Amino acid sequence: MDYEQVVELLQKAGLPYAYDHFEEGEAPDPPFLVYLYPGSHNFTADGKVYFKVRQLDVELYTDMKDPVLEEWLEQLFDEAGIVYAKTESFLESEKMYEVLYETEV
Repeated sequence: MDYEQVVELLQKAGLPYAYDHFEEGEAPDPPFLVYLYPGSHNFTADGKVYFKVRQLDVELYTDMKDPVLEEWLEQLFDEAGIVYAKTESFLESEKMYEVLYETEV
């Protein structure tokens, strides 16, 4: 999945989104998404990269736990053939939930 396809997927979610972060004072009210490519796990052999595998993290931020929204987002991932691992935490300083979907594309 290339960068444009990731953006198309996020657009289907119908939520505001940004790469890495929203600028100071420009973050929308939750729910919103943030995505980033924090690293890679490329397949290499003979000193060459034969197949690029980028990590893709998609972070869902909500002010209240929203299982229906999470299910909707997971359905989009499933339809796109994206395998993910999901973790959740409550950000006390922000008073928001962060649901993190870690994938490789």
